[in-house]
Amino acid sequence: EVRRREDFRIFSDLRLTGVGMVGVVHANTPIDAIQRFIGKIELGIIPNVLDTVIYVKDGEIAKVYYLELKVKVPSGMVEQDLARPVIEISDFETNNLEYEIYTFGEENIIIPVDENGSQKTGIEHLAEERILEHLYRFDSHPKIEFQGPGRIKVFVSSDSIPSLIGKAGKNIQELEKTIGLHIDVEEHGVQRELPSMALPYDFSESRTAFIFEVDREFTGNIANFVVNDESLFSSKIGKRGKIKVLKRSSEGKRFSRFVNTADSLEIFLKRD
Repeated sequence: EVRRREDFRIFSDLRLTGVGMVGVVHANTPIDAIQRFIGKIELGIIPNVLDTVIYVKDGEIAKVYYLELKVKVPSGMVEQDLARPVIEISDFETNNLEYEIYTFGEENIIIPVDENGSQKTGIEHLAEERILEHLYRFDSHPKIEFQGPGRIKVFVSSDSIPSLIGKAGKNIQELEKTIGLHIDVEEHGVQRELPSMALPYDFSESRTAFIFEVDREFTGNIANFVVNDESLFSSKIGKRGKIKVLKRSSEGKRFSRFVNTADSLEIFLKRD
């Protein structure tokens, strides 16, 4: 049974020495079980430790995966110079590729892959967060539009385009290399959406998130966060009037800039 960090190390060492032993990991899904090894052992040796994963649910085998390490361009990317070590997680019975594990930026991530080998949901979501985090340094209202596999279009104001692209295209090329997608930059005209009313709110902070609480009657509406008449981001008001902003998200990082300042944060309710 593999529970503690030391258990992961011992199990990995024994597997790498050729001992054909079976490890038991408690997890809600087989992917969760695989993910528990990430960070505890080197990414490249995970397939040598976990070549087969059998998921047992309610006393029956619900899923069987096998893992392989390949050097390739991850699904959803197109540039050949973006090839990297990729762990493929495939269904044992159908041989269909279902997940890929690789390094994206500075993080090791698990991305679902559909039957066509694309990663629209996963890779686009990650790319959007990474791009917006970069774009907010140059423009307060950037927009992103996905054009197809390996290509996106970015809309920013005309004043932001030169600094975004950089001298001889250096900035945009570095961003393309980081996210593995080709980026087209175009100008857009921004018409600011004026919020209709200010909301009183309570603020608290957990280890991983900023928490804002407004009147629960506004649940389901869209709240716009504004500092000194500049819109930071918008977020849906959740159950019981709570809005949770993860600190690691692009929105959380933007908000962090204003937490310890005298700037006045206001929350407005957007109405159609």
